[in-house]
This record gives sequence, C-alpha cells and structure tokens, in this order.
Amino acid sequence: MNFSLSSKAIASTKADCLVIGLPEKGTWPDSTNQADEALGGLIKTLQKAGDLTGKNATTVTIPLTDQPWSRLLVVGTGKDADRTPANYRKALIAMMTALKDGPSKSVAIALADTPVTGEEAVSSEAARLSLIGRTLEDQLYTFSDFKSEKPADRKLNKVVVHASNAGKALKDAFNLGLATGRGMNFTRDLGNTPPNICHPEWLAQQAKKLAKDYDSIKTEVLDEKQMEKMGMNTILAVGKGSTQPPRLIVMEYRGGKAKDKPHVLVGKGITFDTGGISLKPGEGMDEMKYDMGGAASVFGAMKTVCELGLPIHLVAVVAAAENMPDGEATRPGDIVKTLSGQTVEILNTDAEGRLVLCDALTYVQQKHKPHTVIDVATLTGACVMALGSHAQAVYSNDDALSEALLEAGRDTGDRGWPMPLWEDYQTQLDSPFADMQNIGGPKGGSITAACFLHRFARDVKWAHLDIAGTAWNSGGKEKGSTGRPVRGSRVWE
Repeated sequence: MNFSLSSKAIASTKADCLVIGLPEKGTWPDSTNQADEALGGLIKTLQKAGDLTGKNATTVTIPLTDQPWSRLLVVGTGKDADRTPANYRKALIAMMTALKDGPSKSVAIALADTPVTGEEAVSSEAARLSLIGRTLEDQLYTFSDFKSEKPADRKLNKVVVHASNAGKALKDAFNLGLATGRGMNFTRDLGNTPPNICHPEWLAQQAKKLAKDYDSIKTEVLDEKQMEKMGMNTILAVGKGSTQPPRLIVMEYRGGKAKDKPHVLVGKGITFDTGGISLKPGEGMDEMKYDMGGAASVFGAMKTVCELGLPIHLVAVVAAAENMPDGEATRPGDIVKTLSGQTVEILNTDAEGRLVLCDALTYVQQKHKPHTVIDVATLTGACVMALGSHAQAVYSNDDALSEALLEAGRDTGDRGWPMPLWEDYQTQLDSPFADMQNIGGPKGGSITAACFLHRFARDVKWAHLDIAGTAWNSGGKEKGSTGRPVRGSRVWE
C-alpha cells in the first residue's frame, strides 16, 4: 500500500475516489467547500434534499462523471460541538469500512481540516494527520495466514491524504500515525498466531528477525541453561511443565546519547496458559494464546520506535514461557528462589505472569541500570472485572511517570486508569514459609499482583500496566488481538 501526503488543491487532485467530511451542523471545512464548488453545488443540493445528513460516521458514495474523481465518498462528521476525538475516529473507521474492499484503486482523503473539539481535542492538523495515518494501517489489517482460501487482493493500493502543506512537521505527524499503526499490526500478528506456532523459541526468532530488519536493534536470547546458571528460577518454574523451554528475550535500541540510561519495557510472554496444575476451566481457554499480549505489545512498540528512529535508548525484554501441567510442573506449595534472592511460595500456578516478570524486572536492573522500567502484562482477571475492556490499569511508584502514561493514553484514545499501590495491601502477600506468596487472596487481585511486582522494583522508577481487559477482543467478528497499548506508548516523545 502506498501512502503519501499532498498539499495540492482538491480540484487538481486525480483519484478514483475523493473523500470529504460533511458536518451535520456547523461550518464546512475548506476542502468540502472546494469539492462542492468543483461539483457545481452538488453537495449542498443533496444535503438540502436530505440525501446527505452529515450524521457522524455515516457514509454515502456518489458516482461522478467528467470530474478528476470517479466517485465521491461523503463522510458524516456530526455536529461541530459533538466532534470529540472518539467520534472523529468513528468517522475515520466508517470511511475505511466503505473504502477498503471497494472498487477504488486510488483514494484522496480530505479530512484533516475537519475541526475536532472536546476535552481531549485532536486540536491540531498534525494530531489529526497522525490519527488518520494510524487508522489507515489499523483498518487495513487482515490476518489470514492459516486460511486455506485466501481473501481476494484489495483493489485499493494508493492513498493520498490532503494537508495544508507538505512541510516536515506535518509529514512527521502523518508518519508517526503510520508507524504506530504498523507497530500495532505487528502486535496483532504475534497475538493472533496460534500457540502451536507461537511458543517461546518462536518469539525469540521474531526478535532476531527484527534485529535483521533494523540495524538499530541488537538482540540477545537467554536459554534455560543460562537462566538456571543466573538463578532465574521463577521463569524456569513456570515453564517446567512444558516441552517448550522458556526464553528471556532482550532487544536493545540505541538511538539516544551514548551515556543515556535506557528506558526499559518488560513484557509478559506466556505463549499459552493452561493455568498449570491450578488448571483453568476449559471454556474460553483457546483465548489463553493471548496471554503473551504484553510481550506482543513490547515487540510492537519496539517496531514503532525503529520505524520512527526516535532519539532514545530503549531496551525491550520479553519473559517467555508456556504454562502447562505435567509430571514435572510446579506444584501449589512449591517454594522457589528468585533472581533477586527473595523466595516465593507458589500457592496458585495460574498466577504465573508475576513469576516470569519478577525475574525479568530484577534482570533489567542488574544488567542495564535503567532510567525507567515499564512492564506490560495480561496479568489478572480481577483487572477485567474492575475496568472491563475500555482501560488498562496503571500502577506506578512515581507520580510523574504515572501521569505521563495516563496523558499518553488520553492523547491517543488508549486510556489507562490510575490504581493504588499502597503498602496496606502488601500484608496479603505474606507467607509463613517464604518471603512472600504469589497470590493475595480474593480481595483486590489486580492490586496485590502489582504489589508483588513492586517488591522487585522498589529501587527504580517503575510502572505496571495490567492489560488483561484490553489486549484482545473475545468472540464475534472482532475476535482477536487489539494491538493495544502500542498506540498509547508515547511517553518518551
């Protein structure tokens, strides 16, 4: 697919389809006025006749003759006062629904001059271009690798987005959106890959491939023997019941100054989670292939950073294991010693994500002396019960970091919600036999899981994102990985 930015006048742009925005009530954008003038007032005539309402996210395609365009796609953008970023994005999605499997080979999109209002307004043209770019990549995504009959190739192969100028600032904004969308789609590809293919070593291979694709990445993979020698016993404990051995995957991107301390992303990479000996119910267990959603989002964020060439030092670590039950699997009641030296009584083998993460958190502090650490994990069902699928839980021991993550989520529409990390909850993790136990009882499950991780991140600026409710959609046509929270990962811009 060819994407580009243009500052040409609407009337001089040739394409199979021109896309314009039409408000239900309010001021017409300049691009819509230009199109109407080129069409001899056709848009106004159709609006007065009631054929075009302008209601948000409605679409009407009008065939044309003797024009630079074979057809006109009119996208309703609602009332000026109601055009929030969320509603604007709905209009963009409706546009792509009409375009992506349609007859047009080339499309010119003139929606960047449609104003957006609201508390979290996409108030600048640059921000709207970024959102358009991201939506283009996001909505053109397909995953058909394992279908015997592949869908027909789309006719659409060229998209030109109109902007007020073709200067560097607007080009960079548009490219930011495209790169973010590509990172999201990489995350979705990894998440949607079936678990008989996507196992820890396969994830390691994807990291090595990423290093081949981008010279800015250096990749290292630790196998089970190396982890055993180092004392990373909790990752090993999770993987003991599987024939697929665990891996610690380390990707380092150096785009900043040589002496810059790195920002670190740590992703939970449980490629399939049966629960282990604490076996999960069978219903919906197929969706436990998405339990590596945190790892997938770390991969996607790394791809986006490489595409943009950001001037930062970033390390991405994936703690990958498969949680299976067999004769060698970890038992409830087992006690293991972590890389940090602290001991953990494993009371529930289905609380395995925090076990792989705690060793990874210790590793990155010992090896990389980070400036900031953010772990991302589909960690708890309790988070889904608390927040549903709209927001991820945000925990942090640093107020500035927490607010930066929340702000990034608000700006991109990938929202988080601040959660408590009070010491009051820590007593729920006390064990009579070890330094701690890996579950805190039925109360505040997402909170006690975060408190467990905090025991391994007290000496570093750290945040934890519980994405159990946002990493994938369950059931129906929309079932699959969402690519979240890649689009909300702009904390370092």
